[in-house]
Amino acid sequence: MASPQPDWAAIDRDPRFQALHKKKSSFLWGLMVFSIVFYFLLPFGAAYFQDLFKVKVWGPLNVGLLFALSEFVVAWVIAAVYAKRANREFDAMAAEIARDAHNIKGSK
Repeated sequence: MASPQPDWAAIDRDPRFQALHKKKSSFLWGLMVFSIVFYFLLPFGAAYFQDLFKVKVWGPLNVGLLFALSEFVVAWVIAAVYAKRANREFDAMAAEIARDAHNIKGSK
């Protein structure tokens, strides 16, 4: 016998779900804005700060190449920051909502 489907509309209206959605959205928007700004600093810097990007750091490495390589590091750091926050906070909130999903009833 299949279990009855949860009331998704009621879950969407649940204050705990609303709090989870708000926290997660605001956190992700912050990360997204940071990553977009950091990403576009590379072409912006290459176009308008060529003298800075041409500065030799070590051997054939210059500031522009190091900045480009830092894009990979920043992407991994952002992923790690999100994973840490999700494991610590978001997953616990989601698990609580999922545990009570069949008990959340709302007026239709």
